[in-house]
This record gives sequence, C-alpha cells and structure tokens, in this order.
Amino acid sequence: MKDILTQEAIALLESLIASPSFSKEEHLTSDLIATYLESQGVAIHRELFNVWAFNKHYDPSKPTILLNSHHDTVRPNKDYTRDPFTPAIIDGKLFGLGSNDAGGCLVSLIATFLYFYNKEGMKYNFCIAATAEEEISGHNGLEYVIPKLGELEFAIVGEPTQMHLAVAERGLMVLDCVAKGRSGHAARNEGDNAIFKAIKDIEWFNTYQFPKVSEEFGPIKMSVTMINAGTQHNVVPSTCDFVVDIRVTDAYTNEEVLEVVKEHVDCEVHARSTRLKPSSIAKDHPIVQAGIALGRETYGSPTTSDQALLSIPSLKCGPGDSARSHTADEFVYVEEIKEGIALYIEMLTQIV
Repeated sequence: MKDILTQEAIALLESLIASPSFSKEEHLTSDLIATYLESQGVAIHRELFNVWAFNKHYDPSKPTILLNSHHDTVRPNKDYTRDPFTPAIIDGKLFGLGSNDAGGCLVSLIATFLYFYNKEGMKYNFCIAATAEEEISGHNGLEYVIPKLGELEFAIVGEPTQMHLAVAERGLMVLDCVAKGRSGHAARNEGDNAIFKAIKDIEWFNTYQFPKVSEEFGPIKMSVTMINAGTQHNVVPSTCDFVVDIRVTDAYTNEEVLEVVKEHVDCEVHARSTRLKPSSIAKDHPIVQAGIALGRETYGSPTTSDQALLSIPSLKCGPGDSARSHTADEFVYVEEIKEGIALYIEMLTQIV
C-alpha cells in the first residue's frame, strides 16, 4: 500500500507543480487536491482555497491529530534556468516551483492521511488540512480553517526539515515606537529633542536580557532596524519613530514580551501584530519520542511557518531541505518523499 501511495503522491505533486498557485491565487491547486481526495472516497470540506477532511471513522469522543501543509508558493525568482511549472524527474530529483516548499511535505501528509483513513479502533482521529496563503502569513489559510476543525490534540506541520523534528519555532513581533518631545529652534535653547528620548529606549532594546532563556534558541533577540526623525536641520524634532524586530522564543508568549517592553520604555509602543506566535512541543511528547526512536534529531527552527498560527502543541517535520526553499530550480528528491511517507506512518503508528 505504501508503494502505491508513494506513486500517487509523486503524480499529485507533478500536477501541483504544473498548476501555478501563488498566494491568494491557489484555485487550481485547491481543485486538484479536492478532486484527488474525492477520488479516494474521502468526504472533503472546502472554503476559500482551503481543503480539509477527517478520517472515515471519526469519533468525536477521541482526540484529533492535525496533519497540515500549504499549497501556495512564492513567485519564481529570476535565476531559474528551467520552466518552474514543468515538473521533471532527473537523477532522482523532482524539479519544479513548490516541489520542496512545501509540495513534497503536503503530498506525503496526504498519503499518510489516506493510509489511516479507513482504519478502525484507533486512539486518535485524523484531520488533513491543505491550506493557502502560508507564504504571506495570510488570514485566509490555516488561521481561517482552524476554528472549523473542532478540538485538536496536536499537529504535524509539513515543512522541509529532512524529516528531522523541529520541536520549536521562533515567533515574530514587529513594534512601531514613537518617542515624543517638543519642537523648537535649533539655534536657541528651545524644545525637547525626541531623538535623545528615543536613544534612551533604543539602548534598552539593545541591552535588555529577558530572564527566561529558551533551551532551543537561547535569549530573545530584539533589533532596532529603522529610525526616522526631523524635518530640517534647524528644527528640534518633536517625534522620533523607530521600528523594533523581536524574535520571540518559546520561553515567552508575544503578549508577555509586549507587556515587558511597555513596562520599561517611555516611548509609545504599537505591535503590528501578535499573531505570529512562538510554538513548541515537549520533547517527551509521544510523537517526538516516536521520531527519536526512528533516529530523527530534534532542533529549533529559525524559519517561520503556519506553525506560528497554532495554539496547540505542534511538530514541524517533513521531507525536503529548507535550504532549497525559494531557490532557483527548486527540487525535492523522489526518495525523500518515499522516506517521508514511511516515517510519518511509522511515527504515527506508534501512538495511534
């Protein structure tokens, strides 16, 4: 059965590659995924460009495992030497836009879902969700779907990790800060220079150390990345605006970090969003232990994914290599897909 699932997964991935699916334009690939699942006898749900389904013998009294990956892609960069929408298998590599990020992961998770779809007597339900807008952290992808899935126990998020176990992922929060003073003429002792007020707060962002330190990532990193003040050389500026990029670790929530910032600085602070949350799963969680038993390594992922939108324990894991994502002539090894399906199934079999 695994061999048939692998063959069908590769064929599905070739069809997905051949169908452009830029973020917010995923209608072709959502059609392909829906049609394929229905051809396997799966009752699907569709809204916007998202497709999801539950196992045949779904039991609301049992916990549910979410299997999720995305089917949107970035636009091909100018260095492509191949047609990004023409799939081709050469020397074991399947070339094409989205093959590695995250088509290989998505079709492997779909194959895994189908492996368990008809089974009875499992300890868990399964939900497969093929979602949109991941590449732009959009609101109409996984974030839109999650409230419609019911209670979820934990998730496997398919992103290229070489099937190793990303047990934590940094969150991201961008702050717009405004230091306020009072304007005046630079030639006279007038005004209250907002730049000097900003310098004090900028120094705090540069030196403050949060007490809790992540096992996977170390301390939270705060970087002042933009600054703007003044209208002309002889006017004391009344405002100084600056931007802070904060990479939040799994030791804190975004809201906790924002509260600490506001307690320590004098400037006005506005978070553009707190929705890209840090995420993690305990190393003693059964799915992590199942992966470790199969020789998989654990690590903290530096890249952001749809995992940031989940409020449940989640493991990022999938075939392919993150270093190939968004590169010219993107590819995934066919063998990686075969291995990914096998490892997903073996890991989940240990717990369901």
